[in-house]
Amino acid sequence: MSPQREAEFLGWGGVLRLGLVQTTLGAVVVLTTSTLNRVMVVELALPALLPGLLVALHYAVQITRPRMGHGSDTGGRRTPWILGGMTLLSLGGLLAALATTWLETSTLAGVLLAVVAFIMIGLGVSASGTSLLTLLAKRVAPERRGPAATLVWLMMIFGFALTAGVTGKLLDPYSPERLLMVSGTVSLVALVVAALAVWGVEPSGPPRSAALVEPGDSDAASVQSNQTVVSFKAALADVWAEPAARRFTFFVFLSMLAYSSQDLILEPFAGLVFGWTPGESTALSGVQHGGVLAGMLLVAGCTGWGRGWMRSLAFWSVGGCLLSALALALLVAAGLVGPPWPLRWTVALMGLANGMFSIAAIASMMRLAGQGRARREGTRVGLWGAAQAMAFGLGGLAGAAASDVARWLIADPGMAYAGVFALESLLFVGAAVLAWQVAQIAPAAAGQPSADMSEALDGGRSTHGTANPHTRPARLAATPPPLAS
Repeated sequence: MSPQREAEFLGWGGVLRLGLVQTTLGAVVVLTTSTLNRVMVVELALPALLPGLLVALHYAVQITRPRMGHGSDTGGRRTPWILGGMTLLSLGGLLAALATTWLETSTLAGVLLAVVAFIMIGLGVSASGTSLLTLLAKRVAPERRGPAATLVWLMMIFGFALTAGVTGKLLDPYSPERLLMVSGTVSLVALVVAALAVWGVEPSGPPRSAALVEPGDSDAASVQSNQTVVSFKAALADVWAEPAARRFTFFVFLSMLAYSSQDLILEPFAGLVFGWTPGESTALSGVQHGGVLAGMLLVAGCTGWGRGWMRSLAFWSVGGCLLSALALALLVAAGLVGPPWPLRWTVALMGLANGMFSIAAIASMMRLAGQGRARREGTRVGLWGAAQAMAFGLGGLAGAAASDVARWLIADPGMAYAGVFALESLLFVGAAVLAWQVAQIAPAAAGQPSADMSEALDGGRSTHGTANPHTRPARLAATPPPLAS
């Protein structure tokens, strides 16, 4: 790697600063999708369908992510899109709280304002989240992408936890004025912290020229041909024509659909089939989230500092999906066997597998974003982000609906849930197949041999010492990277 190219990469301090942006993004989102949800249902005694539809709306709006990514590609800088998105998100969060207070006195006005607010939240997440991931993809060295992805996502989870804990205490005793004050403070602090965090991280000059592009990235001819601005439709068509980008889109959608569809049915399953109390089933969700965290840390440590196959992100993507499928197959058995089954251990295994594949997918996305035609990075990340948002929007709905239909058709709740878990297991098997295919296609698309899975299978014997001018040593240190918002 040339000194010029090495200087473009962020150190851990820069990664930490961009992680702070993800923390603030998570803080505003959790306030609007979780806290306001509870206030509408509990304090205002509104149907749970209302906040459910509003959250689904904020996911649906994120179909605009590819367009947002293309906008940042065209301008060549991501910082204005990050800050613009955070401004829109923060304002949307404040308006969502205002709409919630209006619902007490004027339901129609409150609902209309809430619709506008959640559209703004979806657009803000699309603009800031897509551009932030694209900036990380371009500015983080290949061998750091696994640990960097884990760090950034852990900081987002920290933002969720901190905001939920602090605002929960500040909102007691509840009043509309208190809700507005807390929401406004969170939105303002999030915007200020994000602005300070991103300040100066991205070079203020023009985008990298073709002279700085090395073989294995987008080729120089492609960069030169893309100096003219192309339409969004043409850019999206270019990305969709890339086999690796297209199959990775299907992988993201399928894996995240399977991941999110298990969320809303796990606790009811524990209650109906195992007879657990609400407190016990809630603790089960904690076991699952602990497993996810352990899986993320495992992949980060192995890809960042391990050797041989342990550094292969393709191995963790495929393996994590297959292990998730196995864990769901064990839940099928749990539904058939009932209370004697070690449910906690099964759910812990599922969480571990989910954490493994999801963080490997995010890191893989950071690498794949730079493969193919130049100045399409944001469009690629936007496309994958839109696929993830659609999967999350449909997943919870599909899982809950499938369990209701199964229980209607099958009298035994255990067998009904077993059928749903079996379908989710098959989704993960399909996602594993797609992850394997992406691992085979992606290196060839970059003009180099399939180093990803082959490295994992031959024990990590790489070609560091070869004279192949089209192979980047830094790339060999970390294998295939993918996408969780």
